[in-house]
Amino acid sequence: MPYTPTAAQAEAAERSAREWVQVLAKYRDPSPLRSLFELGVTLLAFVAIWAAAYWALSVSWLLALALAALNGPFLVRLFAIQHDCGHAAYFRHRDVNDWVGRALGVLTLTPYDVWKRAHSIHHSGAGNLDRRGMGDINTLTVDEYYALSNWGRLKYRLYRHPIVLFGLGPSYIFFLDNRLPFGFFKSGWRFWVSAMGTNIGMVAIVAALYYFGGLAPILLIWLPTTVTAATIGVWLFYVQHQFETTHWNREDEWQIHEAALLGSSHYVLPQPLQWVTANIGVHHVHHLYSRVPFYRLPEVLRDFPVLAKAQRMTIGESFANAKLHLWDEKGRRLLTYAQAKAMKAATA
Repeated sequence: MPYTPTAAQAEAAERSAREWVQVLAKYRDPSPLRSLFELGVTLLAFVAIWAAAYWALSVSWLLALALAALNGPFLVRLFAIQHDCGHAAYFRHRDVNDWVGRALGVLTLTPYDVWKRAHSIHHSGAGNLDRRGMGDINTLTVDEYYALSNWGRLKYRLYRHPIVLFGLGPSYIFFLDNRLPFGFFKSGWRFWVSAMGTNIGMVAIVAALYYFGGLAPILLIWLPTTVTAATIGVWLFYVQHQFETTHWNREDEWQIHEAALLGSSHYVLPQPLQWVTANIGVHHVHHLYSRVPFYRLPEVLRDFPVLAKAQRMTIGESFANAKLHLWDEKGRRLLTYAQAKAMKAATA
């Protein structure tokens, strides 16, 4: 059955996506003091919890491990600030954005210039079925999945399985995949410098930890903090585009602003989680106009309630959406494997 837009989506669509871009441009200017404050508060909290975890090593390794996991969300917030720098949204001057982003990339294990380029490709092709493969979660259509061999289907199922996607995957991405500029090997020296510079910074941090504290701070603080942050980050990226009523089109029907508005979720989180994730859940607005600083996104929702109602997803709904894996081009919705199988059987 073809998907029928919700009332909130229909209301949001009354104003064209291009019109929304013009409206949101009014919110693009960052406040230098606010940006410095948000960065400073986040760094202070991150360093303070790190120090507390280091002290806790002399008391209880379980306490140190718990504090390290608690610090993961603050590393996510630093990544979100790095993310805004990549969109030239956090400071007024592009060079300041870039150098702050590069410095934060050492903490987040993410080579800034490589990620910035890959993320730009993600924004420029999100929701385009003919431009998948860079900076997104691999998603097949029903027909593509059933055209695969049994081995191909098994590989796709393994890739999309929660243990791989949210368990092994985050560590693979941040500890291994980010070490080389995959996808940009022949794109110029800048990407190699970004990757190698980040690697050198990461090795320097680990070496300093080992010199002053041995293996304990590496294994019980640095590693679990990073793994926790990576897992949260991958989950957030997943739910922001993987939901039943998301938006995909082929190249000839795809429109970038429409895909941004309808293909990104509004992940409604409790206020503490919204703060620590830097409002990244307001993803539909971010994709419509990526130059809006994260701390101004709530202003947009306040001033335009229709955007606050569109694509809303609760935490409970996000867990249910994690079962959706295949895009039905005719019905225009994401399906579970069981739903796709039943649909294929009905049309056979």
